[in-house]
Amino acid sequence: MTHKRADTAQLGDYSGLRVAGVDEAGRGPLAGPVVAAAVILDDQRPVAGLADSKALTEKRRIELAEQIQHRACAWALGSASVEEIDRLNILQATLLAMQRAVEGLSVTPELALVDGNQAPRLACRVNTVVRGDVLVPAISAASILAKVTRDALMLVLDSEYPGYGFAVHKGYPTAAHRRALEARGVTPVHRCSFGPVRQLLIQKK
Repeated sequence: MTHKRADTAQLGDYSGLRVAGVDEAGRGPLAGPVVAAAVILDDQRPVAGLADSKALTEKRRIELAEQIQHRACAWALGSASVEEIDRLNILQATLLAMQRAVEGLSVTPELALVDGNQAPRLACRVNTVVRGDVLVPAISAASILAKVTRDALMLVLDSEYPGYGFAVHKGYPTAAHRRALEARGVTPVHRCSFGPVRQLLIQKK
């Protein structure tokens, strides 16, 4: 399916279309899956306060996620595993997670607006929107659902692999995470294709 990049001027051109906002969480971490969400908002049941998930507190994200799930016309999640990330690369795994999220929607969108400048292959029309999580409410909603879902998954992994701090840094390459990696070694949920993890595996050989 063809897609094109959308700029700010184009963002008002979608009235009357059933639009799904699509975004992901977890491209940068050294561990855990990448999670995507797709959301079709209901104009009759608006969600106030939507914004880029990174600009919101954890408490506010959780509150908004609950509202999105109750008020949206449809929403769905998709993910790509650590194994898929290592096999495909993070970009392709992210696009796969986005594709799974859109395909999981109970309502078929006429248009998908995807955050960033790379689009997954979808059955509907696709536009990419740079800074879409700031500019497009449906993408903001997707970013919130993806972030809240992934953070919850990392809490589970924290209990399965204690000592790495997953509950705190969510798998991102913080100094504390790197120290834990060096001290404790690589777990099955670490992304072996990512530089710091790959280098550690090489050193241990």
